[in-house]
Amino acid sequence: MSREARVATLLAVVLVVTAAVFHRRLTTWFAGDVTTPASVGSPSPSSDIDHYTCSMHPSVKQQGPGKCPLCGMDLIPVTKESQAEGVVMIDEARRQLIGVRTGKVVEGPLRQTFRAVGQVAYDESKLADVTLKVQGFITKLYVSETGQRVAKGQPLFSLYSPELYNAEQDYLLAVKSASAQAMPSPVALADLGRAARQRLHLLGLSDAQLAAIEKSGVPAENVTFSSPASGFVIEKSVVEGAALEAGMRLFRIAQLDEVWVEADVYEGDLAHVQRGQSATVTLDYLPGRSYAAKVAYVYPYLDPKSRTGRVRVVLANEQQELRPGMYATVELAADATPKLLVPSAAVVYTGPRRLVFLDLGAGRFAPREIRVGAEVNGQYEVLDGLHAGDPVAISGVFLIAAEARISTAAKYWDDAPADSAMAPAPGTTAMPGTTAMAPRATPIAVPPGAATMRANPKEKPAAVYSCPMHPEVRSDVPGKCPKCGMELVRVPAGTTP
Repeated sequence: MSREARVATLLAVVLVVTAAVFHRRLTTWFAGDVTTPASVGSPSPSSDIDHYTCSMHPSVKQQGPGKCPLCGMDLIPVTKESQAEGVVMIDEARRQLIGVRTGKVVEGPLRQTFRAVGQVAYDESKLADVTLKVQGFITKLYVSETGQRVAKGQPLFSLYSPELYNAEQDYLLAVKSASAQAMPSPVALADLGRAARQRLHLLGLSDAQLAAIEKSGVPAENVTFSSPASGFVIEKSVVEGAALEAGMRLFRIAQLDEVWVEADVYEGDLAHVQRGQSATVTLDYLPGRSYAAKVAYVYPYLDPKSRTGRVRVVLANEQQELRPGMYATVELAADATPKLLVPSAAVVYTGPRRLVFLDLGAGRFAPREIRVGAEVNGQYEVLDGLHAGDPVAISGVFLIAAEARISTAAKYWDDAPADSAMAPAPGTTAMPGTTAMAPRATPIAVPPGAATMRANPKEKPAAVYSCPMHPEVRSDVPGKCPKCGMELVRVPAGTTP
């Protein structure tokens, strides 16, 4: 017999022996049955073990220990407690494949910033009006333009007023009488002089003007009125020669060394605004520049049309760069007190619940229900359910959530309060990180012989759907593979794709 014939005979003998030894396992592999021979006749598991599974293929489940029929790895026990809590087993290789990363819950400042649009306005506390207390006529107008800058004490106009002229005459008469002592009572003379002087004061004359009238001894026909404050004339309602009535406002003068910025804040942000809070003001008129300020006042009412509240910010304006009427953007920062924070990517929305997956170590992830508050800059405020330093999954959470749902963590997904306004409609589940609804994932049937097989194994569907990359994945309806995301393909019942 030639050498080639001997090698062929030896190879045939090895193949026959191998087929005889591993006949049952090979049959199980091609049939998709996950029940291993090792499980047959094996001792019953302890009371706290629910089943055994493969860390690489969690769809493999059996009641006794053994090896995975798909990869040959030793099966690991899953306790009833872990099964009830929906603990997911993900080994290091699968973590690398699906990109699972973990991060820790931290305690830090939750600095929420928001913007409001406003306008530069005059400082109302520094407005000054020029009004008259007598009737008269403008004989000379010294400030004749709106926007003109004036100084305190600068002449504005001259006025002729018959009423004021008569009051001057009465004052001079009282002064002369007191000097000549024409009246019998010196006390009465003093009272009369004080009354005449006080009357002229109330009509708008200063002490210097009274002294000038007393010195000249002749009443002034034209009395000059001066500016009561320094600033800019923003309103002028008189011209030279105009007839005036008592109480008319002739000028309005505004100081611009300080200005207000009044911004409109949305109703939902008003709770984060308070007096003394820091603010940053920017204007399109001055690109690249910003002004640091503080909130001076929060108005106690809302605009019923825009549903916004008004906030006042005070800015120094020595260079007169800020002009009333300019649009401004006010950036406000909410309270930066330390909060417990978790990345937004780690939170899964399941109707009325918010879940994260806690890393228990050794490739185990357990769902944990939490309560969250505000979301700022990609982080949620944790109100309850976690502690600082807890490790949670922050990427690959979609796949972990899908696997946890398949592994009977029903209390987190299906036991929603009936009266919850946020509960999803039947057949839908909320996608993690959003409030939108998506079709509920269809549970994937495990291979024959597993603990989760249908009660009657004889009832087989006319066709099943399976994954070309993972033949152990079976489903009665079309969908996507929970392991790789590929579309499931239709295959005849009892066959392997």
